[in-house]
Amino acid sequence: MTAVKPCPCGSGRNYEACCGRYHARVEAAPNAEALMRSRYSAYVLGLEDYLRDTWHPATRPAGLDLNAVPRPQWLGLSVKTQVPVDDDHATVEFVARYKLNGRAFRLHEVSRFERVDGRWLYRDGEINE
Repeated sequence: MTAVKPCPCGSGRNYEACCGRYHARVEAAPNAEALMRSRYSAYVLGLEDYLRDTWHPATRPAGLDLNAVPRPQWLGLSVKTQVPVDDDHATVEFVARYKLNGRAFRLHEVSRFERVDGRWLYRDGEINE
């Protein structure tokens, strides 16, 4: 019997029933917030292929180097708002907390998402200081 593993996105559900199904490509995230949560979990778990696959081609970086040293220790995610702009565009405001070299940091971003061919993709975001 395998232990139930909580999802890193903070939804309170187990990983397989939450972001794990998107990471395994069993289904696509149904909305921008679900995609954003799954991308946060992918950062926690070091899933660079998933992050690249869910990044809009117009803004996708060549690489992410998730194994750079030192690697951030992700501590938690708080979703502030999800705002549908229209059927194919939405924004999600979130705060992700992490530690790097023993120091605590916050990433506060308003991310833009776009649905392309029925799949939600991360387009870009504005970081709030």
